[in-house]
Amino acid sequence: MKKITGLFVAMLLLLSSCGSVPLTGRKQVLLVSDQEVLSSSLTQYSDYMKSAAKSSSKDGAAMVTRVGKKIAAATEQYLKNNGLESEIKNFSWEFNLVKDPQVNAFCMPGGKIVVYEGLMQLVSSDDELAVVIGHEVAHAVAKHSNERMSQQLMAQYGAQILGQALSNKSAAVQQVGNTVYGLGAQYGVMLPFSRKHESEADYMGLVFMAMAGYNPEVAVTFWQKMSAGSSGSTPEFMSTHPSDATRINEIKQHLPEIEKYRTKK
Repeated sequence: MKKITGLFVAMLLLLSSCGSVPLTGRKQVLLVSDQEVLSSSLTQYSDYMKSAAKSSSKDGAAMVTRVGKKIAAATEQYLKNNGLESEIKNFSWEFNLVKDPQVNAFCMPGGKIVVYEGLMQLVSSDDELAVVIGHEVAHAVAKHSNERMSQQLMAQYGAQILGQALSNKSAAVQQVGNTVYGLGAQYGVMLPFSRKHESEADYMGLVFMAMAGYNPEVAVTFWQKMSAGSSGSTPEFMSTHPSDATRINEIKQHLPEIEKYRTKK
């Protein structure tokens, strides 16, 4: 009887924890509150920034900040225009260029954006950098980290923790957060997102960069350049994406629709 009751409570909890992704409308299960996600990720981000060396390139850092601020502003405007203004409080934007040869970038929940110098070697314009930053901001707006943490909680604790309505779950959330964001040789800065999340971020990122006044059409040639520059090894930033050909084809399919979001610089 207790087992049946626990499963029933778990079902109710899952139903009450359903959300949907902006722009795509995809349904997702979010078992962790925004504040818990922000707290867990901010701890990891702060630890990372204490050990990271900021780039000495003034021009590169200025470029990251300039593009980041424009996309952040466009993203917040989108949220305001679509009845999601309450989400804006979850973002406290920061933009950093760090001295690291990896071809990588990330955006933590809360809008903490980090770009590596290695990636900047392949970026030749603000529009190309907007492809990357728009993609990373999309992960944060879509709450992919929350969804990933929720999936891991379900996988690790199952009905046991769900049946208790996730009461007293702080320790469990912190443990999962350490896995999702923890630094390590296996995962780098963040545990890679799923291909579904990456494809969704590709699409949403195109929308956000277009809203910010950047040209989404450069995404095709930029990803081609990223692929050609990998020299046989896939950059961390691209490691869980669909194949290069699949991604580029998907972007081409999205471009006519993205055009309606585009604003002039």
